[in-house]
Amino acid sequence: MTTLTASWRDAFNAALQAHFAITIEDAGLSDTELARYADLEPKAAALQFGEDYDLDRVDRGWR
Repeated sequence: MTTLTASWRDAFNAALQAHFAITIEDAGLSDTELARYADLEPKAAALQFGEDYDLDRVDRGWR
């Protein structure tokens, strides 16, 4: 299992906020769920999470 570091978690959270205007807490993500994305860089992980859950990006407007 991949170990989640505080710096990875902080960067992932920042990327979620920047691209989807949500936080880890808003999404209700546990460490188990975060571990699915931990092999990716934080920005890529946040974008993949958004794609997996069909989230609208704040920089693309409503579809």
